[in-house]
Amino acid sequence: MSLHRRRGPLAGGWFNRLTAQWRTVVWLTVVWVMLWGELSWGNVLAGILLASLLITFMPLPSIATSGTARPWPLLVLVARFVADLVVASFQVSMQAFRFRHTPHGAVVGVRLRNPSDIYMTITSELSSLVPGSLVIEAHRLTGMLYLHVLDLDAAGGADKVRQDTLDLEARVLRAFASNDELKAAGLYHHRGETPEPAGATPSGGTTGAPGADGAARRTERRTDRGEGQR
Repeated sequence: MSLHRRRGPLAGGWFNRLTAQWRTVVWLTVVWVMLWGELSWGNVLAGILLASLLITFMPLPSIATSGTARPWPLLVLVARFVADLVVASFQVSMQAFRFRHTPHGAVVGVRLRNPSDIYMTITSELSSLVPGSLVIEAHRLTGMLYLHVLDLDAAGGADKVRQDTLDLEARVLRAFASNDELKAAGLYHHRGETPEPAGATPSGGTTGAPGADGAARRTERRTDRGEGQR
């Protein structure tokens, strides 16, 4: 998927495709340089060439998004992710020294506010990168994520896992979503307005795709399936 707003068909050929998807070219170039592990003119030029060839001969579908990056919320998102990564790494490593403790894993279902592909993907990736939890299934229709938790008791229980995931999604939305998307999620407010809690259901109805409410209720009944002792 290309990292740019959805546009009409590109009738001008390969040059218009490259200029329209320049963010994808930059991203693929960065990935290429990181894979080689050395920042040099040769690697940068090779990355640009390969990215241009991929965009030209194997064009990727665009993502329908109207969001924009906000510097301060993005900084908060990155800082909180780094803090969670350090704390969770220490907590998981300490499990090896608790010889008499057997962690009780479980699968917890969380219904996100915004089932958009891009925001669900970012939330899933950040959740999985933090040790102790792993997204094992995602439903686009209902906006549901299913996370495997290494030790449910140490994580604070199923409700705590859900709230932490919703808080992470809120930080992602505040960093990238448009004002309309924030309003639909109940996260947007002006001065003088009372903001809704981060875990609250947006006023005026539930979020998610039309017709997904019943399916979401059914899938939520399958959550918190304990896996027994390891």
